[in-house]
Amino acid sequence: MIPMKSTKGKTVAVMGLGLSGLCTARALMAGGAKVCAWDDSAERRATAEAEGVPVVALTNGVWRDIDSLILSPGIPHTHPTTHPVAALARQHGTEIIGDIELLKRAAPDASFIGITGTNGKSTTTALIGHILKSADVPVEIGGNLGRPALDFALLGSDGRYVLELSSFQLELTPSAGFDIAILLNITPDHLDRHGGMAGYIAAKRHIFDDCTGTAIIGIDDPMSAAICADLRKDGTATVVPISGSSPAPGGVYVERGKLVDDMDGNRIEVAMIDDIVTLPGSHNAQNAAAAYAAARKAGLPRKNIVDGLRSYPGLAHRQQLIAVIDGVRYVNDSKATNPEAAARALSSYDCIYWIAGGRAKDGGLDSIEPYLSHIRHAFLIGEATEPFATELGNKVDIQKSGTLETATRDAHELIRQEKEDDAVLLLSPACASYDQYPNFEERGRDFERCVKALPGTDRKFFAAAEAMS
Repeated sequence: MIPMKSTKGKTVAVMGLGLSGLCTARALMAGGAKVCAWDDSAERRATAEAEGVPVVALTNGVWRDIDSLILSPGIPHTHPTTHPVAALARQHGTEIIGDIELLKRAAPDASFIGITGTNGKSTTTALIGHILKSADVPVEIGGNLGRPALDFALLGSDGRYVLELSSFQLELTPSAGFDIAILLNITPDHLDRHGGMAGYIAAKRHIFDDCTGTAIIGIDDPMSAAICADLRKDGTATVVPISGSSPAPGGVYVERGKLVDDMDGNRIEVAMIDDIVTLPGSHNAQNAAAAYAAARKAGLPRKNIVDGLRSYPGLAHRQQLIAVIDGVRYVNDSKATNPEAAARALSSYDCIYWIAGGRAKDGGLDSIEPYLSHIRHAFLIGEATEPFATELGNKVDIQKSGTLETATRDAHELIRQEKEDDAVLLLSPACASYDQYPNFEERGRDFERCVKALPGTDRKFFAAAEAMS
């Protein structure tokens, strides 16, 4: 934990007492601040009080003495409606910030790498962190992923914080100024929280505020490509375009499975990445390009970066290779809680025994249509069993397995019977987990348990990246 010494003697309100909120309150108290903490949940308030955190109702009468409000990023402060606590803070002219802003104030000598994007930011964050760690760079990894920001160790001038940043967090980080700022892609998401697409794009673009170092930007979607063009015209930061599928002059890209470094205008093919089993698919090609560009700009030699890419263990529940049994890959993509995410996994393999289902979201399975030919057989589970069976119809062979344990066993047996080359048993549910599991992590862990119970002659199991589930 980092004691927030810069807030010593100040009165700071903390709104939202989940994992990061509690960590923030403790860090503020350790630095000598007077903390007034609140959460709309009575259970969370009780937990905070049991840990010695002062719980104070943040009503109108207390704001005269409060210097800052540290707001949980999950609490709306503009759209769709402003939370009453945020409204009171604004009414009294109190700054509203998040824990990432506090981290930047607490560690002014360290370097910061920020990663955002609608998709891929968790993998890219973990991948950059792994590459830096493998090269013995002092590093802390987290933010929107894994550990809360103020639970990190305090790093000096030789250290780097690698932070996954949601659009909500970026809005609460006015002193952005990242040394390396990465925007992977933009597709519609969280539009209610940002008042529409323009607001969402503006929130993502905050990652480049005050960036005088390196701006790494995906150009595989039109909105990110437009931001790349604008920043190049601005000329404040060094702009590095990246692509997972086509040339990016002056940047880093993947072409026909080869990772290409063109940052210096001298095209160099640095590695084949098609055979890195923990980075399958074109979306991971873009993630690899971003990680490579960030590591190069952080000063690492090419060989160290390629070694790090090849040794990357994968991120838990995100196309995580958990086992190879008798030549068959078993992949945990439990984080795919909607069809769009499942489509990215289905695009990555050619012979898939697919486990899908759970609590379906609105919109149907249209996004997976281009990849139905990749599915050898589908095993359906949970509440979505019947609607998915109806929607898939005769397009793919279907089995209604009901539970994840049954589906895993049924798929394993069919794979052994059919003996298809390059078969993959893929859990990529395209659904939320809440009908059968409390969260996608528990669903993924249960799948791993089921896979470990399967028979086989040649069995090899793999661990995911540490502390990143």
